[in-house]
Amino acid sequence: MSAPKKGALSCAERELLEVLAAGNAQEASRLLGSRDVRVNCLDEYGMTPLMHAAYKGKADLCKLLLQHGADVNCNEHEHGYTALMFAGLSGKTDIAWMMLEAGAETDAVNSVGRTAAQMAAFVGQHDCVTVINNFFSRKRLDYYTIAQGLEKEPKLPPKLAGPLHKIIMSTNLNPVKMVMLVMDNPLLSDAEALEKCRKVMALICEKCTKQQDMNEVLAMKMHYIGCLLQKCSSFLREHQDQLDGLIKSLLKGRESDGFPVFQEKFIRESIRKFPYCDATLLQQLVRSIAPVEIGHDPTALSVLTQAITGQMGFMDADFCTTCGEKGAEKRCSICKTVIYCNQECQRLHWFTHKKVCKRLQEQREKREAESAKQVENQAKEAEVNKALEEVTSNVENLSVDQRETASTSDVQTETVSSEAIPINAH
Repeated sequence: MSAPKKGALSCAERELLEVLAAGNAQEASRLLGSRDVRVNCLDEYGMTPLMHAAYKGKADLCKLLLQHGADVNCNEHEHGYTALMFAGLSGKTDIAWMMLEAGAETDAVNSVGRTAAQMAAFVGQHDCVTVINNFFSRKRLDYYTIAQGLEKEPKLPPKLAGPLHKIIMSTNLNPVKMVMLVMDNPLLSDAEALEKCRKVMALICEKCTKQQDMNEVLAMKMHYIGCLLQKCSSFLREHQDQLDGLIKSLLKGRESDGFPVFQEKFIRESIRKFPYCDATLLQQLVRSIAPVEIGHDPTALSVLTQAITGQMGFMDADFCTTCGEKGAEKRCSICKTVIYCNQECQRLHWFTHKKVCKRLQEQREKREAESAKQVENQAKEAEVNKALEEVTSNVENLSVDQRETASTSDVQTETVSSEAIPINAH
């Protein structure tokens, strides 16, 4: 079959586009099996069926098209859009992930020089931005599970690739969450295994900074993960193979307000240790964090989160006080100030939160009382203003009535005077 040309669609291909718009996966599957249908055909705008499905947010159809050999990096669109760009515009993180897994290029740009992540950010699809910016293919990690050259064994044991990849793909950079991910997998609960993972992170970080298309964001993330793994490894060696104590250290808040000082210092130190001093991202992070006194906003975690995921940390959403997971809904029943994603996180945090819980409750009640008083004062002020407006209106109406009465009286007097004048008869 000839190479696709814009607008040169067969009847079956036009039908396929209609079926995709309707979301009929069964009929799309039938048409894709036809000889008259090219999976990478182009409509008059240069859009492929995969682009249409991605823009419509149809994950099942995207999967079907990819299975039939759809080109995920086709950019024949009139403005240079790719399927990943359309996935970002649709706001569907599962489709963005699917495109990335299929080999979508994250650094491809459209006709105005914007990447898929930048386009998603432009239309406010920040979750897609996070997925794109944090993607690291398993294939790239698996490279280190194979002995290279004269190596007798690979740098990363194959059994560690899965657990490590899960940590790499996490978009939650909270150190407590990262330690939880380590604890969740028995294969990582070993100081030696963690040290091997850390070394691989250092190698990837170096590769990201020395490759032709430097990726400072990914390099910083790999470095940060490496620092966390190193901390876990050293802690396991010093504390009888238990990471619970490390989580307590990261969560422990200062007496005055419960701010986790150790966590803040750890993140700042991790950033400071980034080995490539000339990196623009490092300089930006230092400028944002260095002038801020510990315990004030922005925190090092929020600045790092924004830099790596492309989102403002702790904005427009509720995050778990313990692990930093987005969408936390459970509040402390006493102070109703701190938020958790589940009871386990609340239990882990209680040892330090209980010291400031009562104080936070009093502060909240004080704010609520002041707010209620302000509302009451505003209501009273509104009533007074309304009363003044009514009085003013009545006075104005009375003045108008008096003027009208006076005017009528003058007319009557004038009439009477005219009638009193004698008429001379001649």
